[in-house]
Amino acid sequence: MSDKPAFIHHVNFPTTNPERTIEWYSKVFGMKYIKPKSNTKVVLMTRGNFDLHFTPVEEMDRMAPYHFAVEVEDWDGFLEHLDKVGIRHTRVITRPENNSQFCYIHDPDHTMIELVFHERRPYPPVPKKEAASAPASADSGLPGSAESAEQARAELAPAEGR
Repeated sequence: MSDKPAFIHHVNFPTTNPERTIEWYSKVFGMKYIKPKSNTKVVLMTRGNFDLHFTPVEEMDRMAPYHFAVEVEDWDGFLEHLDKVGIRHTRVITRPENNSQFCYIHDPDHTMIELVFHERRPYPPVPKKEAASAPASADSGLPGSAESAEQARAELAPAEGR
């Protein structure tokens, strides 16, 4: 028996529009909607190697200073994908000390998402089988700081009306 958790199972965020959230996370990250077997209104999404849940709310209190990070395998390819689907991102920041790059985007409810790329990090394969309870990555690769997150919020502020 271990006294440490195996992994983060999921993260939950509020959403003011569940249908829009499903469409956005499917389009941007290739996530799949999982239809709940109970009468819950929580939106369940999976990528196979990480899960996100979204709880419907009438309105958002305020834009919180929190974010989560997603590691991408092909930096240039993913930025091209964002351009194709019309998602703006902040300027790319490079960290030479760990050979990484990152930038930020916002979902339609203004949840901040950090995109991270490490040049020499080996990536585990994404499971082919869709599983409702797939484990999340234990190493989120969070290179951003509170200062860079604040800067990202400022850079994306004009896009909030989208």
